[in-house]
Amino acid sequence: MSLPVVMHRPDQHALSHSRMARYRDWLQAQGASPGTDYQALHAWSIADIEAFWQSIWDYTGVIAATPAGKALESHALPGARWFPEARLNFAENLLRHALQGDAQAPALHARSETRPDFTLSRADLLSQVAALTAWLSESGVVPGDRVAAVVANIPEAIVGMLACASLGAVWSSASPDFGTSGILDRFSQIEPRVLICVNGYGYGGKVFDRRQQALELRSQLPSVEQLLMIANVPDLAFPEGVIDWSAVQQQHAAAELQFAALPFDHPLYILYSSGTTGVPKCIVHGAGGTLLQHSKELMLHGDLGPDDVLFYFTTCGWMMWNWLASGLVTGAELVLFDGNPGHPDLNALWQLAEDYRVTHFGTSAKFLGGCRNAHLQPGQQFDLKPMRVLFSTGSPLLPEDYDWVYQAVKADLLLASISGGTDIVSCFVGATPLLPVRRGVIQCRMLGMDVQAFDENGAVVIGERGELVCLQPAPCMPLGFWNDEDGSRYRAAYFERFPRVWAHGDYIEFDAEGGCIIHGRSDATLNPGGVRIGTAEIYRQVETLDEIADSLVVGQDWEGDVRVVLLVVMNPQQQLDDALRQRIRQRIREHASPRHVPARIIQIKQVPYTRSGKKVELAVAKLLRREPITNREALANPEALDEIAENADIWQ
Repeated sequence: MSLPVVMHRPDQHALSHSRMARYRDWLQAQGASPGTDYQALHAWSIADIEAFWQSIWDYTGVIAATPAGKALESHALPGARWFPEARLNFAENLLRHALQGDAQAPALHARSETRPDFTLSRADLLSQVAALTAWLSESGVVPGDRVAAVVANIPEAIVGMLACASLGAVWSSASPDFGTSGILDRFSQIEPRVLICVNGYGYGGKVFDRRQQALELRSQLPSVEQLLMIANVPDLAFPEGVIDWSAVQQQHAAAELQFAALPFDHPLYILYSSGTTGVPKCIVHGAGGTLLQHSKELMLHGDLGPDDVLFYFTTCGWMMWNWLASGLVTGAELVLFDGNPGHPDLNALWQLAEDYRVTHFGTSAKFLGGCRNAHLQPGQQFDLKPMRVLFSTGSPLLPEDYDWVYQAVKADLLLASISGGTDIVSCFVGATPLLPVRRGVIQCRMLGMDVQAFDENGAVVIGERGELVCLQPAPCMPLGFWNDEDGSRYRAAYFERFPRVWAHGDYIEFDAEGGCIIHGRSDATLNPGGVRIGTAEIYRQVETLDEIADSLVVGQDWEGDVRVVLLVVMNPQQQLDDALRQRIRQRIREHASPRHVPARIIQIKQVPYTRSGKKVELAVAKLLRREPITNREALANPEALDEIAENADIWQ
């Protein structure tokens, strides 16, 4: 890895007064010796993980019914048990600023395509959580029961999650743009007692009615006893037999908050793998681990606090919604957006950032690449002075997108490329206010995350691509998979590749300074001539060409070997011809290697994506092997698969 260009350096205020700097100084005052720079701090955090996670508990101010006690009962991986003596409540911790601070301060701002903008104060939030908690309790919901929700990114979704957490019920959500079978693939596995649904949603200037879908879900989920409906589209009257969210709020308006004191590892969330190659896995996350990990990431790595405003573009079917909701623990105001980020054009989210004076703006690498491709200049068009941090995740952020952010958005900005996943509902690598931002490079390993790159023999490698692994337990690792009584599926997912080591399924490359580059999923590896190639290495070269809007690269079994097939989506008024094919191949050959050069370059209309914005490489690879795709509902645009399957050029 050649030495990348420094795009941004922390100023003296960040080095001395950021929340990460204050945490470092607090540790020193407590008698710890983590050193003064970030790398020394990280080294200390993995050298004594018990002391580190205890310090996070103390520094972030966890509210608990019983003392923390011993931080780690066993270092087994898998099988570590964190803070076994502690009793706490996730919702109480997220609502601490509402309970202890200015009750009239804003908590949640909402913008959608179906309702006027509105704001919930902290007092409003507390009242609505108390009312829904009372209704859930009255309905017989007890700790461990599942509440499933098909909801948009609106305040009611956060109210629902907090009410479940206050009782100890397990929250699991999906986005309303999922098809019925895709939702059933998920929720039928967990047998929810209560189903919460929106009556519809808006996207791209259109309204989508979801009332009939809600009724179908109720009829096909025998465990559901109550269907609670939210009027996300005010003009759509409720069908008979559903319970009105607003009526519940009115009936229980005088309810008092209640917070069950629960074990640290009490189930909080059930999230799902993408399900593009089979039925989604149900990943169970614990309350305490999620609280500690998110508090660390948001407060320290994200430098987020009570004077800030956090926005992240997400849906309730993506783990970034859970991460965004945890922003409440910092006292920051949250901005929720329900709609198409490109409607009426790609400036919609930048306008939102100006309107709400967003300090921390979160989005996907795909969105930033789209803005670059469209030659937007949001820093000139909008007032983004309050913005201090720009988060990006979902896929690797191209070096050219770093250029665009610092040229077109803001020069004095921490560009925080972060990477982890649903598997840990958080990050392995990401950002820190204490280090420079280097072009195309994720800044650092996150504190407490003992991550490395392994070669095929399980040896640590620096300066070359390897498997992303985690050598020690972290409290954000799942409690397990739902209905996996002996833990065999959980172990097979993460611990078969290297015994007693978490293997994440990504290719990663660390440099000597601790920065890294994600090279794509290792299970979507290309193997032409037996040489393992990461797909991200090809995307880096292709998607910076002016003619190319998007691309997908897969391996196709061909004549006893594997050939690389590159599918490209062209920008408007552009066509793929032999001259451009030659230029693409030359660029890949020069900047990657001859092995990376695709055997076939084929134009398509759209790249298939999961509903959380990830390219669907594995499903397309299965398609090219003429294997059935069993879970099309996991895709945002399943028709893209049909187009690829019907493209005669792919089979030549």
